[in-house]
Amino acid sequence: MKTVAVILSGCGFKDGAEITESVLTLLALDRRGARTVCAAPDIRQAELFDHQKGAVEMGGTRSVRAEAARIARGPVRDVSELAPEDFDAVVLPGGWGAVKNLSNFAFDQGDFRVDEGLASFLTRFHALGRPMGFICIAPAIAARLFGKEGVKFTVGTDTDTGAALAAHGGTHVECPVDDIVVDEALNIVTTPAYMLATRPTEAEAGITKLVDAVLARTGKRQGAAAPAG
Repeated sequence: MKTVAVILSGCGFKDGAEITESVLTLLALDRRGARTVCAAPDIRQAELFDHQKGAVEMGGTRSVRAEAARIARGPVRDVSELAPEDFDAVVLPGGWGAVKNLSNFAFDQGDFRVDEGLASFLTRFHALGRPMGFICIAPAIAARLFGKEGVKFTVGTDTDTGAALAAHGGTHVECPVDDIVVDEALNIVTTPAYMLATRPTEAEAGITKLVDAVLARTGKRQGAAAPAG
C-alpha cells in the first residue's frame, strides 16, 4: 500500500483548502488503495472569509490545522513534523489557502514565501526524488520552491498568474481543466481544477488524472525517463 501525504491549507476556498478539490483528491486516492495522511501547518490563517456574505471577516482568528481537520474528519498532522521518507507521494489541493496560508503569494507576488515548515518538508521530500502533485493554485508553491530547477507547471489558462509565477523560475504551461502537466525531470504533476472548472465533474477529471500520474510515478526517481506510450 502506498502512503500519500495530503497537505491542506485550512477549510474553505477563499481562505483555506478548496473543499471539493480536497475531497476529490482523497476519494481518488482511496479508490486506488492508497493510505492517506492529512497534514497542515500549525499556524493561524492569514485572514478569515465569510463565504456566505462573500467578504473578508474583520477580527477573530482560526487555526489552519484545526480548520483542515474539518475536511480530514479528525486530527491532522503538523506538516513540520512529517518525515519525508515515510511517504511515497505528496499531493496539495488548491484553494486560496495555498497562497494565503501555505504561502503569501496572494499578498506579495513579487517576493512571496512558502511557510517554513512546509518548505522544509517539500524540499526534503523532493530531494528523495519522489512524486508530488499540485492542484489549482497550489502550483504556485512548486514554482517558488523549484523554479530555479526549471519546473514546468500549470495554473490553467491564467497567463497573468502564470507569468507572475514564472518570474521566479520555471515555465508555465497552459492546460485544459481535464488534463495535467507532468514535469518528467522533477517528478511533479499539476492540474488546473477550479482555476478553470465550473462544476465538480470538471475538476474531478483533472484531479483523477493527477492522482493516477502521481501514483504511477512512485518508485521512479526524478530525472528518470518516462515510459513509452
